[in-house]
Amino acid sequence: MNPWIKGLALLVLAGIASGCAPVKTVDYQAYKQARPRSIVVLPPLNESPDVKATYSMLSQVTVPLAEAGYYVVPVALMDETFRQNGVTAAGDIHQLPPAKLREIYGADAGLYITVSDYGTKYMVLSSATIVTAHARLVDLKTGTTLWTGTASASSAENQNNSGGGLVGMLIVAAVNQIIASASDDAGYPIAGMTSGRLLSAGQRAGLLYGPRSPRYGTD
Repeated sequence: MNPWIKGLALLVLAGIASGCAPVKTVDYQAYKQARPRSIVVLPPLNESPDVKATYSMLSQVTVPLAEAGYYVVPVALMDETFRQNGVTAAGDIHQLPPAKLREIYGADAGLYITVSDYGTKYMVLSSATIVTAHARLVDLKTGTTLWTGTASASSAENQNNSGGGLVGMLIVAAVNQIIASASDDAGYPIAGMTSGRLLSAGQRAGLLYGPRSPRYGTD
């Protein structure tokens, strides 16, 4: 057999054996070298049409980060500091030099969040409130990105439309739409679910445990 053809055949067989689905891997080398102890969370960028997305997400990030073992600069203090200095737009805040953020807050790392989906989406037979967010942890000393992640949650995860046939599905969808429309912020609890999934340590491709966690250094 021609050596070139034989080599190509071996590559094809190796590809089949390894499977077709790519496996996401995270390079934690820079993260483990930096080992941040404190984090300042910046106001999330909002790419959704709902103006409440930024502060709905911001109000819920402290708990998973603290449970992961990090000191989190109080988000109210962070927000008020920017307001006192005339900087209120999340887009402008995200453009500030990392070294400046470290100078102001004394934090080791900054967490940059973007909310891409926030709100209720309506279909013929169903409706669901969906929140999707992306995060980037940056070393404020060097500007190096230490970690990135994405998470999403939906109210449909807790809905069961299997009973009652077509009429039952229509009734459930109508009720869910009425509840979502009547609520001032139907996305708030779903944002909490997304925040927990995005920022909890100890999960695949997630954040590393911080120094305040008893599991620090085990990951």
